[in-house]
Amino acid sequence: MSNSKQLEILRAFRESLYAEGILHNGDSIGSDDETLLRFLRARKFDLAHSKKMFRECQNWRKTVGSVGVDELYKRTDPFDYPEREAVFECWPLWFHKTDKQGRPLNVHVFGGMDLTKLYKVCTPERHWETMIVNAECLTREILPASSRAAGKPIGTTFVIVDLKGFGIGAFWQMKSLVRSSFQMSQDYYPETMGQLAIINAPSSFTIIWNAIKPWLSKETAQKVDVLGSDYKDVLLDLIYAENLPDFLGGTCKCAEEGGCALSGAGPWQEGRVGWGPKAKAKEKVVKARNDDGFSEKLTPLVVNNGPLPVLEEF
Repeated sequence: MSNSKQLEILRAFRESLYAEGILHNGDSIGSDDETLLRFLRARKFDLAHSKKMFRECQNWRKTVGSVGVDELYKRTDPFDYPEREAVFECWPLWFHKTDKQGRPLNVHVFGGMDLTKLYKVCTPERHWETMIVNAECLTREILPASSRAAGKPIGTTFVIVDLKGFGIGAFWQMKSLVRSSFQMSQDYYPETMGQLAIINAPSSFTIIWNAIKPWLSKETAQKVDVLGSDYKDVLLDLIYAENLPDFLGGTCKCAEEGGCALSGAGPWQEGRVGWGPKAKAKEKVVKARNDDGFSEKLTPLVVNNGPLPVLEEF
């Protein structure tokens, strides 16, 4: 399909969504070209199917968790919430800088997963809320900020899944949750994975992959590269060493922020002021200084969800 034809369908899609009340100005899902194109690509530019997918996504966004995505996001800053360190210790999943194309890196370390340990300090319901907020963060903050930094539309992420120390037993423990996570991503955040590199795959990976593959769309499965243990040169060909965590073969350690997993480092942090407990504690300190006569002013909440660069080509 030519670019001109795709642009024509994109215009018709946007007009139809607004005309039928499926999309409104100010909706947090976004109305920019890249957001709408993700839904069109997911349904091969079929207007009817794309519209159905978008409507179902909007319904989910209004009702998930009984309060909707926007309320969940107000309650939980994805970079600052009380259970964050416990979640990251038992279910390591985080965004960290970008690859050479400007795509944000999304790192998953499956070998460290321990749901039994996690659920002693965090309920399964609360854990799922943090996963929703993490997924929402990608389209609400991560991708728009990456696009502004790159000066071009960035609509996908580079996912790295480290399976070192991960076996069949751990997989069966987390199978249901992983399936729900895949489903959420494909149904409500479509076409956001540009590339998936699976590293340190164990000998049991064939069994794991045969179980996972049916959950993935054909298009998603085609983006998967299994690199085994000989992966460093491949990753460094795609990612600058200073952006890649050192345990993956890069040079980044984010020592001042407590390590790459907790740093949240990336262009999305530029000018960002959060709303979690650490941010509130910092506000109190600043306010106390102001009350003592300091001239320092409080900074208002900023979330990197400004306009994306104009789409010129696909």
